[in-house]
This record gives sequence, C-alpha cells and structure tokens, in this order.
Amino acid sequence: MGVFCVEGEKMVAEALNSGLEVLEIYKREEIGEKTMERISTLTTPSPILAIVRIPKTRKAEPRGLCLALDGVRDPGNMGTIMRLADWFGIDTIFISPDSVEPFNPKVIQASMGTIFRKIPVEANIPQLCKEFRANGLQIFGTFLGGENIYTSALPAEGLIVMGNEAHGISPETAAQVSVKLTIPSFAKGPTAESLNVAVATALTVSEFKRRTL
Repeated sequence: MGVFCVEGEKMVAEALNSGLEVLEIYKREEIGEKTMERISTLTTPSPILAIVRIPKTRKAEPRGLCLALDGVRDPGNMGTIMRLADWFGIDTIFISPDSVEPFNPKVIQASMGTIFRKIPVEANIPQLCKEFRANGLQIFGTFLGGENIYTSALPAEGLIVMGNEAHGISPETAAQVSVKLTIPSFAKGPTAESLNVAVATALTVSEFKRRTL
C-alpha cells in the first residue's frame, strides 16, 4: 500500500481527523529548515508535513448524482473538481485509469483538504455508464453541440461525465451518453473556443443542484 504527503497546518489537521492512517509527522522546528526544504514538494515549504497511508480502494454503487472524469489529466483541474464535488454534495467521483493520480501532490494541494472527504474511485467509465443505465439512471455528458443545459430536463440522480482537457469525452464513453449537454456562450461576437474542464464542471453541477431546490 502506498503513501502520500500533505503539507500545511490545516491539511495535516484534516489528515489527523480524517480516520486515515497518519504514519509520520515532520515539523520544521524539529528537523530544521534545510531538511524540510529537501522533503517538501512545495516551492515554499510549510512548517509541518505528514505522511499518510493511501486507503484501500472502495467499491462505489451506481446511484445518486455522481461525477465521472474521463481522462482528466491536469492536477489542478482534478483537485478543483474534487473541491466542487465536496461543495455541491456529489455522491461519488469516478475517474478513468488514464486520469491523473488523485494522490499526486499537486492534486492534494488543489483539493484543499477534500482528499480526506471525497476520494475518487477508479473505474472503467464506459462500463460504469452501463451500470448506471441498468439502474434506470441517465448519463449526461458535456459536448460543444449538445442541448442547452439551461433548458434541458435535469434529474436529481444520474451520472455526469466530464472529458479530457484537450479531447473531451472519449468515443467509447460518448457512445454510452444518454443526454448530450452544452453550456451556451452568451457572447455577442467572437468568444473563447471552450471552457476549462473545472469551470465547466462547476457550471454543470451547479445547474443540476439548482433544479433540486
């Protein structure tokens, strides 16, 4: 079983309260500035660092309102999406095997502690889509040419698929999508080609949750 590193007083405190196994804690005042600089993954080392055991992979059921990340490879995007899922009460985040490792140091920092509450579950996304559909739930994916998300019927449960930063949702997963959605541009003239995947996830999840109010 592997380990991961968390840095900063807030993150270490969350690690200690998370129920995960904290193996070691290193404090700058005890090991010295130079040693902390050597073991830290940050440009500016924090005063405290902890080594935490990666928990065993859990089995998540295809139910509720969940996110599936199909090839999201940027650590900042992954960590931000984890925070979004935490904030909006998403049941589970599923990630494809080719997505960035959720215990990557940059993902952990971007998650701002969410790693202790919303650990992504690795899954074969096309197969996962089939399991959701077998449970009577729809699969929603974001595409440039989909239905306007603001006028589409959005249920309280289902699977929302977000794709790779450069290539979007893979063809294998796209074939399983029930409803293709798009976030329309309101610009009057030339505009950006697309939205960052973390921004698109925020807008999409927010609209789903808004409908349940």
